[in-house]
Amino acid sequence: MEVEAEAMKPYAHPTKDRITLSGLLHALSDPVRLSVVSCLADATCEKVCSSFDVPVHKSTMSHHMRVLREAGLIHIRTAGTFSYISLRKEELEELFPGLLAAVLSSAAKEAKSSD
Repeated sequence: MEVEAEAMKPYAHPTKDRITLSGLLHALSDPVRLSVVSCLADATCEKVCSSFDVPVHKSTMSHHMRVLREAGLIHIRTAGTFSYISLRKEELEELFPGLLAAVLSSAAKEAKSSD
């Protein structure tokens, strides 16, 4: 007897008018979340959660994804039992021009100087 996989419920995402600078900066203040956003900024397509190379457990990664989603940084699309994650680049650039690029550039410089 074959059991059919249950489809996941779609995630709620904040509308553009609900995204705040303080919420974005809070979400980006954690090194793991900053690493995820940096990876997504370099990606040419959506990524699955398990594709991120971060030193945290699955449950902790779920928490980080929730924080990023609720802040308005990422969009999570479900298809069957998979979640596909993308950065909300265009919306963020429209709301806060240059912010994401400045944060990611600064983080990259900091990472290079600590090596």
